[in-house]
Parts: sequence; structure tokens; C-alpha cells
Amino acid sequence: MFESAEIGHQVSKARYKELVPGLREALLEAQATLFTEKKVPVLILISGADGAGKRETISVLYEWMDPRYLSTLAFEAPTDEERERPAMWRYWRALPPKGRIGIFSGSWYSDPIRMRIQGELSERGLDARAAQINRFETMLVNEGAVVLKFWIHLTKEAQRARFEMLQSDPNTAWRVTPWHWERLQTYDKLQEVSSHFLRMTNTATAPWVIVEGADDRYRALKVGQVIQSTLTERLARKDTPPAANPPLPQADVDGLNVLSALDLTQTLPDKAYKAELAQLQGRLSALARDPRLRAHSVVVAFEGADAAGKGGAIRRITAALDARQFQVVPVAAPTEEERAQPHLWRFWRHLPRLNHMTIFDRTWYGRVLVERVEGFCSTVDWQRAYSEINDFEHELVQAGTIVVKFWLQISQEEQLRRFKEREQIAFKRFKITEEDWRNRDKWEAYQHAICDMVERTSTGEVPWTLVESNDKNFARVKILRTLCERMEEALEKAPEATEPALQIPNSSAKARKASKVAKAEKAAKVPKTKSEKPAKVGSKKK
Repeated sequence: MFESAEIGHQVSKARYKELVPGLREALLEAQATLFTEKKVPVLILISGADGAGKRETISVLYEWMDPRYLSTLAFEAPTDEERERPAMWRYWRALPPKGRIGIFSGSWYSDPIRMRIQGELSERGLDARAAQINRFETMLVNEGAVVLKFWIHLTKEAQRARFEMLQSDPNTAWRVTPWHWERLQTYDKLQEVSSHFLRMTNTATAPWVIVEGADDRYRALKVGQVIQSTLTERLARKDTPPAANPPLPQADVDGLNVLSALDLTQTLPDKAYKAELAQLQGRLSALARDPRLRAHSVVVAFEGADAAGKGGAIRRITAALDARQFQVVPVAAPTEEERAQPHLWRFWRHLPRLNHMTIFDRTWYGRVLVERVEGFCSTVDWQRAYSEINDFEHELVQAGTIVVKFWLQISQEEQLRRFKEREQIAFKRFKITEEDWRNRDKWEAYQHAICDMVERTSTGEVPWTLVESNDKNFARVKILRTLCERMEEALEKAPEATEPALQIPNSSAKARKASKVAKAEKAAKVPKTKSEKPAKVGSKKK
């Protein structure tokens, strides 16, 4: 892929001075329109060989454009907080909102390439990460983002010459370290890995732009022109929704589906309920304190019909937990900040750290339920959301998150009874709104959407648990029992050999040093003889 970036591109100083003023004016005009309309976020990824001019390219963009509407995101070794969450968490948090430009120095490409070069990741694992990145970038583009990916290339000879030039100048010598000279020795491996990875991620929605980095003026002009032309074209384009495939018809001609098949008459007497509730809450409390949970986090997702009892079930869960260990996230209509981001962004930001639990009262499934039924998003949007949600949950599971999903189902008659009860009881009156009554008129449309949701997103990794909720006692006990069983199953499962690409490694120097020290201590350790063993606590030996 690098042939066109090895032919010696150059731009004279005179030509550079001639082209830059017009380019700067066009960039500023496009940037002003972008910020005023606030319809499109822009992601610019600056990647490439060491010494190729990535830093200088970013500096030029800040010189040519309005820095008030630019932000640079630099990603190096992950922090402790980042290592305790899925690998993509820190990139989701850094996504620019609509109307702004985010420049990524280091991105979701950096770790896979480095790990493959160091032998920590197989080629199959690299391809799996490429497929994951392709789906992520396709989602961003489908959400309206402009994704520009630049790979700045240098030949091995040009890279060596660049290092020598920087090192010879006292003002720039600090930028070349022994690490850079070591990296020069792995140049051929970097070319092999990056060429393969770029080919696998060079998609129609987010293609790579290969830029020769030997000549500073050529590199700056090339990057600037691509950004300007892409923004101008995108801002001039009318937002016409793409054509959607028609929804698949439900194969329930006999009237039977996953919801109608539920036995809503199941009940649990109060005496049995109290006994089981106490036992299950104790069981959950013990699981929350289990040392093995330090390698996991827990996400509990609640969806259900209005008045189905989600709030009561959540309170029975939290009553068994330490308040410092969980967070309850109620999900309502998105805020202005959330509407400026992809629809999954507001859920990524609330993912728990290891040994913690997040309980979502309503979830990311709103796109395929309320947004679908009420027409708040296009057919294309909710149809593609199924695969995006499955990808999201798969990433959570691969990172060690225990994901448990509940749908609480009640009959129309029971819902009506609870609505009227809420109107009559003062401290429950806030729970009933005009929207609840309006949603009842669309009962059948919602039931259809729910069946689609269960069919397309109940996976082997993260299945749906459908809860018969006409009787609150029965529903709460089933929910607590299921949560305990899922946590126990995950904690008892032997750790599987998974590709490390799915988790951010601890690549800090401090961690590497600690690892070396631990290995040295282990190698030097001599087994103790019987007489050398320390006396047990309470023994008379001294």
C-alpha cells in the first residue's frame, strides 16, 4: 500500500506559499460552517512511522484552523481506570460532538499493531481486531461522522535520516531517544504488520490516505487538502436517509410468540417470598464480596412494559449491595449533549470498573423499541442497531463484564390496574404520565418490536431473561435468582485463552519493571525445608 508514498513527493517553497493562503481560507470557512450547523462530528486520525511528521502535521492544522473548535486526543499507556474497562472505552469517551473536530494522535490502531510486532497478538487476532474496528468506524459514519485516517509513511532510509537530523540539532535532539533507534531495527516488521492491518481496515466508509512524510511542505498540503475537500463535500451534501430493507415479518401466524407463550399467572405467596428474598439477597451480597469478582464487572439491564415493576426489582438488588459498589443509571430521553454523539455513547460512559456493578433502568434497547415505534429514528437506524448492540455486548463480555438482561412482561389488564392504582396513591402518582397512557394505545406495535428485539439480540453470550411480572413477588425472586446464577456461572468458569487484543495491556514501564522483578524473585526463590516453615499463629514456637 505504500508504493505511492515512496516516489519522492516534493513541493517547492514558492509553490507552498502560493497554495497555503487559499487552503487556509477554505479550511476556516468549512470549519465555521461545521460548527454553526452542528450536524456532523469529524474524527482525524494521524498515524504512521516514527519521525514521519505526525507531531508537525497536527501543529500545522492548529496553525491553519481555528483552535477553539479543535481538540487533540493523545493515547499512550492506559491508566488504571482505563485498564479496568473494555479496550474501546477510552476512545468512546473521547469522541468529538457534532460541530467539532477531534484529532487523534494514537488511536484504536496503535495497540493492535504494537502487540502484533511484539508477538503478543496472532495474525488471526489482528484480523479479528480489524473486523471489530471496521464495524466501529462504520457505525460512526452511519451516525453521521466524518472519519479521516492518515498514515504518514517514511522509507527506512528516510526515517534514519530524519532521526539523525533531529538528533544533530540541540533544539530537537530530545525528541530522539534510544527507544526510537530500537524501533528502527523493527522497521521491516512494522511495514509488514501495518501494511496488512491497513489493507484489512481500508473500507469504503473510512478509507486510509497514505501520505509520504519525507517533505514537510508536501505532507502538510496533502493532509490539509484532503481535510478541506472532504469537509466541503460533506457539508454540501443533503441529509437524505439511505434506503432500508423492509422489516422481516413475524412468523407468528398462529398467534404465538415469546411473549404470549409466557405464563403470567405464576405467583409466589408472601411467606415463601420473604424467605426466598432474604436467602437470595444474602447470596447476592456474598457474591458481591467474592474476591473473584475483582476480575469482573457487572452490568444489569432492565427493560419492560410500563408499570411492570422495574424500580421495585432494582431496589431489591441494591438492598443487598454496598452502596460504594454499584450505580443505578436511569435512562430517559437523551440530553442535548447525548444527541450530539452516537446513540451508544451515553451507555459506554457509565460502564463500571472491575468489582463494581451498574444497573441500567432502561437501556440501549430504546433505539429498537421506543425510537422505532414512535418514529424518533429512521428505519435504517433501528435496523442497523441490532448488530451494533450485539457488538457492544460482545465487547463487554470479552473484557470480563457479566451482562444480565431482563425484560419484565405484564398483561394489558394488569397494567391498567396498576396505572389506576398509581393515580389514587399520592406517593405513586409521579410514576404515571400522559405518555404512559398514550403508549398503551400502541401495545401491539410494542409487542411486535419486543419480539424482534429478543429474536435478534438474545445471544449465547448475553441471553434475555423474560420475567413473568403480573405477580411482583414471583418476578423479584426470579430476577434475583437469575442474577445470582449468572454471576456464579461467570465466577466459576475457568479463564479461557482469549486473544489479548480484546483487552488493553498494561504497557507502562513501571508495570514491565514490576513484572521483571517478580520473575526474578520467583526464579531465586528456594523451597523451604520443614524446619524453616514459620510457626502457625497461636503456636508456642518462637
